Amino acid sequence: MIETAAASGVAFEPTEYINGNADSGLLLLCDHARNTVPPGYGDLGVPAEQFERHIGYDIGARAVTVELAQRLKAPACLTTFSRLLIDPNRGDDDPTLIMRLSDGAVVPGNAWVDAAERAHRIATFHKPYHDLIDQTLDVMVAKAPPPVIVSIHSFTPVWRGVPRPWHVTVLWDSDPRAVRPMLDGLRAQEDLVVGDNEPYDGALKNDTMYRHASRRGLAHVLLELRQDLIADQPGALEWADRLEPILKTIASNLECRRIQHFKSRSDTE
Repeated sequence: MIETAAASGVAFEPTEYINGNADSGLLLLCDHARNTVPPGYGDLGVPAEQFERHIGYDIGARAVTVELAQRLKAPACLTTFSRLLIDPNRGDDDPTLIMRLSDGAVVPGNAWVDAAERAHRIATFHKPYHDLIDQTLDVMVAKAPPPVIVSIHSFTPVWRGVPRPWHVTVLWDSDPRAVRPMLDGLRAQEDLVVGDNEPYDGALKNDTMYRHASRRGLAHVLLELRQDLIADQPGALEWADRLEPILKTIASNLECRRIQHFKSRSDTE
């Protein structure tokens, strides 16, 4: 069911931070961790069952992120609000930042959003998440070789009636340093169907990875896990088992952790 933030007098916190070692070599991110609607927004006029779908949040992604952060002793930054309110994985100039229609579901609470409300949502929800990532990276870079950024997402097993064959996909733009060992590690597990920039491309100007990884020259990888595989705790634990050794290898690779400069494909389009 939809998570509604209770009007308890306690200010709504738009971010969740899991403390970890600054020298862990990894920073974990979860852009779409919850389907919570903050106080003052009700249910955005959307039926509760819609918040259980991928349009409300990335099903299972938070559980995998939290489990990996605990095992790897790595810091993690997560959001606490539904992507239907505002999408933190979009630049603040992106027309899809606040969706009025999402995969067939009308969002009445977004129909009236004007420039002032858009600015309010950016300042209140979107910006604090990105500020938290920046602050965490500043601390990590000051204390150790730069970390590799790993973003955890999930995707639907069926899209518009067409089954998706992948168990996991790796999205990226132009920096292969963390991508290659991730793909190698996943493909070595012979029971997996692994996608490379499927079902969509990882080059998105001003998204979270562009903003915090590409601009800083940090190695990074975005993982999309199929939602039906991680929708419950046993599934999340299984995928933490699969990913943990790969991420340990990536974190220990100092070549991955050197700051480099790459030309984003999205810059040339």
